[in-house]
Amino acid sequence: MTSTRSALRDLAVMLDAPRRPGVSLGNWRWSVRQKLAAVRNLLVNESAQHEDTWLAARGGMMLRERSALLTRFSILGSQVLEVEDVTLVRADLERLVADAAHHLQRLHDLAYDEVELELGGSE
Repeated sequence: MTSTRSALRDLAVMLDAPRRPGVSLGNWRWSVRQKLAAVRNLLVNESAQHEDTWLAARGGMMLRERSALLTRFSILGSQVLEVEDVTLVRADLERLVADAAHHLQRLHDLAYDEVELELGGSE
C-alpha cells in the first residue's frame, strides 16, 4: 500500500505541474498518463480477499470500489491525452486521486480490523 500511496502522491504533484510556467502541456499530458498507468497497475495488483465471514462483505465492497476506480482510471487515461480543456480533466483527476486515497485508507482499516479480530481486540 505504501507504494500505491507514493504513486498517488506523485500523480497529485504532477497534476499541479501545468500551473507552473515553462511546463509544456504535451509533456504534462504524457507524464500524467504515465503516472495514471502506474497507479492503475498497483490497484490491479491489490488484494482484498477476506476469509472471515464478518469481513467478507466489506472485502466484496472493496473489490467493487476498486473496479469502479479502475474504470475511471482507464477513462481518464485516454481523456488526459485527448480532451482540449485541461482544467476539466485536471479537476476529474484530482477527484480520482482523492477517491483512490480514500479507497486505500479503507483497505488499511479493513486490514487493521482483520488483525484485531485475530488478536482478540481490546475488549
